[in-house]
Amino acid sequence: MPQLCLQFSRRATAFGLAFAALLPVVSAQAQESETLAKIKSTGAITFGYRESSFGFSYLDGNLKPVGYSIDICKRIVDAVKTELKMPTIEIKYQAVTSANRIPLVQNGTVDLECGSTTNLVERQKQVAFSPDIFRYNVRMLVKADSGIKSIADLQGKTVATTAGTTSFRLLREADRGRGLDVTNLAGKDHSDSFLLVESGRAQAFVLDDILLAGQIANSRNPKDYIITGESLRTENQSLMFRKDDPAFKALVDRVVTGMMKSGEMEKLYTRWFMSPIPPKGININYPLNAETKDAFANPSSKGI
Repeated sequence: MPQLCLQFSRRATAFGLAFAALLPVVSAQAQESETLAKIKSTGAITFGYRESSFGFSYLDGNLKPVGYSIDICKRIVDAVKTELKMPTIEIKYQAVTSANRIPLVQNGTVDLECGSTTNLVERQKQVAFSPDIFRYNVRMLVKADSGIKSIADLQGKTVATTAGTTSFRLLREADRGRGLDVTNLAGKDHSDSFLLVESGRAQAFVLDDILLAGQIANSRNPKDYIITGESLRTENQSLMFRKDDPAFKALVDRVVTGMMKSGEMEKLYTRWFMSPIPPKGININYPLNAETKDAFANPSSKGI
């Protein structure tokens, strides 16, 4: 009986040592980046872009995706090249909307969403985010002669929002049970929502104020529109990618934070929001606000 126990003990010890030897391998495998592995095997990365988030991610005169978010994503690709020791990586582009951007990231169609997406804690259950690249206030765009100055003035009016955004929900929350009677019309993208106001089908368009400013700057008669009303919420905008990929998130965070600390991010901001941009040479003229300055000084992907 003692001999049997001794043999069992030796076998258990041997098994334990073998299992322990496997732990570093398992740990290393867990740290491998699905996204980086995909890029390495295909030689390409797919950016998700918006067609009309002016300044951030939109199409220029040659129908090429350009903007602040696109430029940041290109800097991330430079870092991926170094990480994978690949001299070239093809950048492919996939148009996304507010409604389909998260599913396209989740299913692997898009590797890095370079658009104008708010980093919400509830969205972090589905995807991951970079540190905030912009912070802004959700307000409303109206015609200058509409007489609308506050949420209360929307009583009985039609409000445009873009499908897949949180804008109408924020409007309802701001109403705080006062029984505001409004009709919601959803555009498929921001330009479509703006057209609802331009055509008179809606009296207001609720969205991030910086995106509203871009729509006004690119309209036929910018002086016909104003951004007004109280802020529904201060939100934070980030780049989006697949979750549960800590190695890729670490790379993204390192690049974005580095750009903020070096001053490169602020230079990019000036290029896209305080200077003439393609295709019409229009200046959105949206000075760096205090919230975004704080985002640059204290990088965070915490979400709201």
